[in-house]
Amino acid sequence: MSARSRVPFLAAAVQASPVFLDRDATVAKACDLLSDAARQGARLAVFPEAFVPAYPDWVWALRPREGRELGGLYAELLANAVDVPGPVTEQLGAAARAAKAYLVIGVNERNAEASGTSLFNTLLTFDDTGRLIGRHRKLVPTAAERLVWAAGDGSTFGVLDTALGKLAGLICWENYMPLARYALIAWGAEILCSPTWDKSDTWLASLRHIANEGCWWVIGCCQALRVADIPERHGFRALYPEGRTWINVGNSAIVDPDGKFVAGPLAEAEGVLLAEIDPAHGARSRRMLDVAGHYARPDVFQLTVRRSSRPMIVEATWPEEESVPGTRTPDPADA
Repeated sequence: MSARSRVPFLAAAVQASPVFLDRDATVAKACDLLSDAARQGARLAVFPEAFVPAYPDWVWALRPREGRELGGLYAELLANAVDVPGPVTEQLGAAARAAKAYLVIGVNERNAEASGTSLFNTLLTFDDTGRLIGRHRKLVPTAAERLVWAAGDGSTFGVLDTALGKLAGLICWENYMPLARYALIAWGAEILCSPTWDKSDTWLASLRHIANEGCWWVIGCCQALRVADIPERHGFRALYPEGRTWINVGNSAIVDPDGKFVAGPLAEAEGVLLAEIDPAHGARSRRMLDVAGHYARPDVFQLTVRRSSRPMIVEATWPEEESVPGTRTPDPADA
């Protein structure tokens, strides 16, 4: 039986700045903002890309050869990254449970399953009981982002069937990957969460196109970050032009399945955008256009999605009689 509900609900795009490179303070701020959104009636709150502990904007300001400064910033980002699962996911889950709201939030995730010293741009989803139900690692970091983040794989890519409807997430320019969008539409996604660092007019136009293409709700959420939010101890802060106030103006927005803005865009401010989401709206819109249904041509086009993981290390199972790893019973065929 599907967990989906046809009852409209309030969703929030939480446009905010992190406490730059301070994981614990940023998580505390996120919990407060989630509580505030829930008090306003939100049952789903979407936070920006890489919100915990910050988007590493220095990759666009510093030259790749400036290894000492890049290395120091990377080490600080790593020290403030998130283990999944771990104490941060427990804290965020408790906040979602207290708010009785679904939470979608971007984090810098440490690769705790292997070396513990690489990072992923990850989107976490918690249900309204506080359970971590989704972890999506960005498939392709964009350009200079590859100096910080590794690429995810298909094992974290998919759609979550929730009490609010079928929920999916794509991070920033993943939304420009036609096959990624198509797969989520084909799996029946009704609400697309699109945390981002992009605030451009082109991005806003893309949100409208993507919403209309998929006949689904799209929640775009971006950080609103000021130069003053970067601590003075970070040398790269001086590289922003004199007199500049905003590094990122935000431009978060919520778009309906017909491609119309129903909240936002919100620029040059922190704030909570609210909009009523009716999951049935998309079904009505797909009467005309269903790109993974009556408007598809599977006899002409087919998509293959590989959802297996690619672990860094696989441990072999030793035979029962071998008590010491690295030894084995001699085989007569070796003689």
